[in-house]
This record gives sequence, structure tokens and C-alpha cells, in this order.
Amino acid sequence: MKTKLSLSLQRRLRACGWIAACAIAATTVGAQSVAPRISSEVSSSEQTTLKGSLHPQARAQFDAGRMPSNTRLNGVSIVFSRTAAQEDDLKALIAAQQNPASPLFHQWLNPDQFAARFGMAQADIEKVQAWLEQQGFSIDSVARGRNLIRFSGTSRQVEQAFSTEMHYFKADGVQHFAPSTELSIPSALAPVILTVRNLDDFRPRPQVILPKNVQAQPSFTSSQSGLVFFAPGDIKTVYGITSLIQSGNTGVGQTIAIVGQSAIVNSDIENFQNAAGLTVKDPTPVLMPGTGSSAINPFGSTSGDELESDLDLEWSGGIATGADIDFVYTGSSTNYGAFDSIQYAIDEKIGNIISSSYGDCETDLGSNNAGAFELIMAQGASQGQTIVAASGDSGSTACNGYTNLSTAQQEALAVNYPASSQYVTGVGGTEISQTNSAYETAGSAYWSDATSSTQDAISSALQYIPEVVWNDDSSANGLSAGGGGASAFFTKPSWQTGVPGIPSANTRFVPDISLYSSPNYPGYLFCSSDPSTNITGSCSNGFRDSNDVHLTTAGGTSFAAPIFAGMVAIINQKAGYTSGQGVVNTELYKLASNAATYASAFNDITSGNINCTAGSTYCSGAIGFSASVGYDEATGLGSLNLGSLATAWPSNGSELTGTTTSLSATSSSPLINVSDTFTISVATESGTPITSGALTLVIDGGPNYGGPANATASLTSNGTATYTTSFSSVGTHQVIAQFPGDASHAWSTGVIEVTVGGTSTPGTIALSSSPSTLTVSQGSSGNETLTVTPGSGYTGTVLLTFTTSNDSALTNLCYGFTTTLTNGDGSVSVTSASAVSTSLTLDANASDCIASSVQKHTGPALHRLGGVKTATNNSPNPIPLTVALGGLLLAGFLGRSSRKFHAVAGLVALLAVGLAVSACGGGSSGTTAPTNPPKGTYTITVTGTDSVTATTTSSTKFTFVID
Repeated sequence: MKTKLSLSLQRRLRACGWIAACAIAATTVGAQSVAPRISSEVSSSEQTTLKGSLHPQARAQFDAGRMPSNTRLNGVSIVFSRTAAQEDDLKALIAAQQNPASPLFHQWLNPDQFAARFGMAQADIEKVQAWLEQQGFSIDSVARGRNLIRFSGTSRQVEQAFSTEMHYFKADGVQHFAPSTELSIPSALAPVILTVRNLDDFRPRPQVILPKNVQAQPSFTSSQSGLVFFAPGDIKTVYGITSLIQSGNTGVGQTIAIVGQSAIVNSDIENFQNAAGLTVKDPTPVLMPGTGSSAINPFGSTSGDELESDLDLEWSGGIATGADIDFVYTGSSTNYGAFDSIQYAIDEKIGNIISSSYGDCETDLGSNNAGAFELIMAQGASQGQTIVAASGDSGSTACNGYTNLSTAQQEALAVNYPASSQYVTGVGGTEISQTNSAYETAGSAYWSDATSSTQDAISSALQYIPEVVWNDDSSANGLSAGGGGASAFFTKPSWQTGVPGIPSANTRFVPDISLYSSPNYPGYLFCSSDPSTNITGSCSNGFRDSNDVHLTTAGGTSFAAPIFAGMVAIINQKAGYTSGQGVVNTELYKLASNAATYASAFNDITSGNINCTAGSTYCSGAIGFSASVGYDEATGLGSLNLGSLATAWPSNGSELTGTTTSLSATSSSPLINVSDTFTISVATESGTPITSGALTLVIDGGPNYGGPANATASLTSNGTATYTTSFSSVGTHQVIAQFPGDASHAWSTGVIEVTVGGTSTPGTIALSSSPSTLTVSQGSSGNETLTVTPGSGYTGTVLLTFTTSNDSALTNLCYGFTTTLTNGDGSVSVTSASAVSTSLTLDANASDCIASSVQKHTGPALHRLGGVKTATNNSPNPIPLTVALGGLLLAGFLGRSSRKFHAVAGLVALLAVGLAVSACGGGSSGTTAPTNPPKGTYTITVTGTDSVTATTTSSTKFTFVID
């Protein structure tokens, strides 16, 4: 006998603080506490080879020499495996979350609960950190899910720690770097380390295909030629989306996270929306912390990364016009890419739908990396995030074009990851039949005729246009076909059953569905400033270029993936899945297994193949897969009639009310170390404000990514909360606000980025100190006055750091900066020729220091003076002093400490009233009083540096005596 839970009971289950905290989760799925797994001493004297850690493209024949030993490698990551028990527990949980009969149905985890249940024990994290720091590395971040550690160091340190050599490798004129041999790790860590990532710059590839001879494309459905291309209105018509939109289902209340590895220009997105007749709505940028500065095409102007980001953002938002679009991307560091963006979107639970148009063929990715990424994808599934990925554009031979691989590897059957993941919906490609010109001709039954008009027909498709498998392979233009086949790494998921045509082999088959993808039959319109498009002034005149002639067009499963992500957002809104659906393949295949539903909601593609037919230059034979009735490895289940599919999709009447969290800033471009106030609003889908609840605020990724400690803010009766902070470095900074939901309302996440700038004017600065000798009694404190005198018209912000002549002796020295001038806004600038002074307090009473929970590094740490609050503190009764934590290193003696430590301990002093800067260390604990610094004579060197121009600097020294 089945028991149906009442709505109130289901809501109480949701209200029990996310599923991992509920007793029902423990009893139903066998939740377990995380026990330490590293049982022996971690020592480099006993090492084990990490099998599979040599990158497949790091082949000796392409070796271009050893990397200089002082080359800095940032953000290298150690990825931890899960225990067999954890893996079984997680799979059981995800299965229960997808089972409508289970009390755990759609009871999603948040990242912290995932970490507590499926991550590494904190004790093990600390052991690995300690070993890394012993090798000279600095710790950048620990993933919130506690499944990886990021660290940085020199190539020489990497070579010594992992018993390898870092080399350059070059093929087709492109230089990359990677280890030249498999890595070795301490034997004590071998059972817990799955792989070491980000030691190379072989990045995932965008799955976009530009048509050949782009400049020759004259126009689309127009009076000039009658040629046709897809705009958003066309796709809504052919795939049955229009009726849903007309009934108000536009993806409202949903957030799609588009991932990328290049910044964009917002005007491209706005131009697309204007040209397509859409409401202008900019995406929310989210730069992954620690990946360098925001940069357009950081891997070269021909990489296509900017245009990939542009089209993904344009087409996801062009389909789900009511959804919020977050753009999660990596910066200028070349060993980061779109896969890291996926990890960040999952780690911070940004978006309930994630779309990736990037992929890497499984052979190139390797089993170790595939396993590492699969850990992340499973986390996303358990958090209710639906992940969509392009299946690729090289047909059945996904590795074709990876010139550093062997010819045999390139020509073999292969599929792309992450489309091949069991937690991802892989989207393949179709096209309009090349043999039936009526399908492609304006004035036919399928397209409106604009040849008698002076205006282009933006939405000219009239009905569904029959599809065949996308395959435009040719000896002249190479491979251009949808990806598909069998995974070499993953077994068949439980949901990939029940549909005629699914092969019997126990492997994951790709794709799951397919949508139009050809760049030529008919191709998609988009807008981009990326130089690789060969278009000058893309979309300067509607969809046309600056000359009002050429269009920016392309194809590839890069379009199909974001289009399907938009479809999922519309289904979620209509069916009431306000908190996400996780792996939608579970329901997708279930519906397809019903013959009547399959006939009405799916377009079964039965003609064509993805055989490699480009000739001997690309293929040793025409291997591949053909379309057939039902499922096939060329197009999966086929394409969709979304109106019918959404109608058949089961509604979730017991789902919580959806919410939206949004942020605004007083200034989108605040000055360095100048306070900025953020207003956070939480409302239901209908716009009704949520009037109570605590928000978690994550600044620059939080402490896990080298940012400050997470903060909290409480919603007021008008549905808003405010938060004030300042940033001590120029560049992009972000604030993430997370509403955890309650008994009636679903969770939601909002993000905002601001660009912090400096205000320096060229000139000089002179730094002096007084008195020349500062003497204090042991256990007491004294003040040193520091004066900055500007010259040659200098104005700006000066940051102060200091070093000591005996760091070890002064480990428990406390310090703080105060000032005597103010602008009235919590900051001080050098605004005229007048000198500005500040006071450095040195306290030789260790009990006055503030303790810190920051991971202690291998060297001594200075401590901040008690009573000094940080600038991010938003308490109701702040003391007059605030702290501007700057990210600068304490030169000389913090060189080997972790980046996380730097972010807090980096001494930054702004010449400002009410600004105090400090580093932190262990502090005192328990009942034993800390030891005061010993008596003695020391030299203190203070350096002042302009916050924008590092060459504008000055130093001063004074003697510090403790007697």
C-alpha cells in the first residue's frame, strides 16, 4: 500500500534544514558521518605514481623544451576521491530525489550539507594543506564541497613535489605546457587523491562551427536574396514553444548559469536582443575568483571563446526570456577554463540550470579527469541543478582535430565530455534536409516570403521543418556533424532504458536529444565582437554589420545546448519546479518510453548519419552511427515539440513557492577601499517580497576562495537587506547572496559584480616615520606616526606594508593602523599637496591580539590588534576603526604562506580615518596565556605603494625597542 504525503508534511520535510540535516534522510538513504581517511604520516620520502596523470597530448614528439623553473603556476588543484560507501550513498540519494514516491523527492542539498556528507574530513584537508605548504606552495582555496584544494607555486616546486618535469609542447603552431611524465604523490595520500588538475593549459573546446566564407553570406529572409537563417522567433515556432510563451511560461523564477572562459561585451547581447525584437536584459557576470582578471579571449583572438559566450547567452535568454541568466566564467589564467566555471557554479549553487557548450573528447580528457569532473556533476545533481552540454561538432570521431593525439586516436570512435556524463543531458545536432530545397526556401510552406518587402523578416518560420541528422562533412571544409556514440568511461544510467533503439550494451550513450545545429542548413544568427567571426561591426544594423550587408551566423551543438537550457526553464515554470529538477533525463526517457507521448512530444529523426565522410585527410573510413526509429546514437530521442512535452510533463503541485534574490549596489564602480552598500531583495515569482529570513553573503568566493569570511544579513519587513563593505584591490569583485528558503519558499541565489578602480594621478610619494626609535615596555604598546608627502601633483590611495628584522621573535606582536583625517565616507585619499599622516600601533601584549580560524602557515604570523573590526563587519554597533583587508603580501616573511592567509594576513593600510588593516595568526586559546614578544631591539621597515601604480613607492625605517 502506498502512502501519499500531505502537502503540509512535505513542506515540513523541506523545512527541516535541507535534506542532509533531516532524520528521514539518515534513515532512508543511510547518511553517514565523514571519518578521516589519511591514517599515516604524509611524507614525500615514500611516493606512489599517480596513474593516468600524464596528459594524452603531452607527447615527446611535440616537446618544445623545459619550462623555466621560476614560472608561476596558479590554481593547481588536488581532487579527492569519495569512498565506496560515500559513492553508494550519493547514488542512492540522487535516485530517491528523482523518485516521486520517495519522501526525498526533490529534497535538494546545499553545498555545505554536501560537503559534510560527501566531502573530505576537515582533518584530512588540513593534512594535505600542511604537506603542500611544506613543499613551498600557497593555498589558494578549498572547494566548498570539500572535494578539492587549489594551490599555487613555481614550476620548480611542482617538479620537486610531484617528481616530474614541466615542459612546453607545441603542435600546429600553438604552444601549451604540461608535466612531461606521470606525477608521483606521497603514498599516504594515494588512497584519497583522484587526480591533480590545472597543471596544463589544454582547455575544453567551444562546440561552435562558423560557416566557410562568412563574408559571402549576403542576407537572410529578405528582399535581397530570400536566404533563411534561424532567429529566436523561428525556433519558438518550429519547436512548439510559442504557445507556452503566449500563456505566460517564459522561464520566470528560473536561473540559467551559462559557463565560459572569456569575458564578453554587453552591447553584443543587447544588440542581439534588439535585433530579435526582445526586451533588453543583460546577463549577470560571475568571474570565478582566483582565475585572474576579467579578460576577453585570454587564450588568443582566434580561440572563439568570446563568440561562444555571446551566442550561449543570447540564445538561452532568447528562448527563456523570463529567466535570469548568470554568466559564470574564468579569467586570464591560462590553466583555467569552462570546466572550472561549471565547478564554481555547482560549488556556490549558482543557477538551477547550467548550460555548457564546451567539451573535451574522452580520450583527451583521460579517465582521471573524467572521474574528477563526475564528482562535481554528481554534486550538482544532488543540489537540484540540471546540467546541459553540447555533444560536439565532429560527428562520431570526437577527437578529430586534436593534433597532439595520435592519428589512430583522432580517427577512432569517441564522444565528448561532459555530454557523456550520467548526470548531464547531452544535446546533439540536426539540420534541414539538404536534398529538399523547399525546406530552405522563402515563400515555401515552411518560410514566409519577404522578397517583395524592403524589410528583413526576423521571424519567418511558419511551422515545424522536417529534420535529418546534421552531417555537413566534406573534404574541403572538414568535419561538421553532431556528436554521438558510446562513452568509454561511464556505464548505462538507470534511466536510459525503455525506448526502442537503445543499444543493449552497458554503457552511457550520447546524445539524449538533438536540435538544429548546422551552420549551413540554415545556420543561426547571433551577435559578437569576437574577431574570429570576420565580421566588422556585428549587428550594427539589426542583424547586419556596419555596412548593413553581412550577417554573423554560425552553427554547432553550441546553439542546441543553450536552447534546450531555455526549454528546461520554461518546463520548470509551467510544471511548478521552482527549486530545480536535477537530472531531467529521468523524466525525459520515461516520457519517451510511452508511445503516445513519444509521437506527440518528440520528433523522431530517422534519416541521415554521423559517419565520418570528410575523406582520408580526416578519417580512415566512414565509421559512425545512423538514425533509426526511436533512440539512436546519431540524434538520441530526436528533437522536441515543447508544447506537447511540457503538457505531458508531470506537474509538481507540492513544490515550494519560487523566489528570486537580486542585488543592487550604490556604485557599480566603487573606488579602492571606499565603502559600497549593497541592497539585497528577495521576492516570490509574483513579486511579493519575502519579509523575514537570514541571508548568507559570500564575498569574492568567501574564505574557500581566499575571500573574507562569509557574512549574514536579515531581511526586513519590506523584503530587503543591506550590506556595506569595501574592497582593497582594483579589479572585479563579487557578492553572492543566498536565500536558504523556508517552509513555504524555495531557495534562490543572487549575484552582483562591481569593478573597483583607483584614482591615482602620476607623481611621487615620500614616506617618513617618527620617532626614529619607538620604545615600549614588554606587555604594553606604543604608536609610530607615518607620514606620506605627495610630490609632482600626486593624488591617490597609498597602501602600507611592513616587515621586521626578526619575524620569529615578533610572532605574537599585535598591530593596527589608525588615521587622523577623514573624507566622511570611511576612506581617505591624498587629494592635494598636503602631507597625510597615520598612526601604526605596535602592542607587545600578546593577549591583545585577535585569534583567527584561518589555516596557519608554516612560518610565523603577526597578529591584529584586539578590538579592530573588519570593513566587512556589518554589526549594529561598529567601533570607529574598520579594516581594509588588501590581498598584499607581507613582503619578506609571508612569502610561503597560503593565499587564503594572505587574503586576511596581507597587511594593507589605507591612509584613511577609521581604516585599520591587519594580518592574523593563531591567537590564544584555552586557559594558557600567549607568550609576549621578547625584550630586544628590532628594525621595522614600512613601505608605502600607490594602489594603482606599483612603481610609485617609498620606504622608511625605524627602531623598535621592547624593554
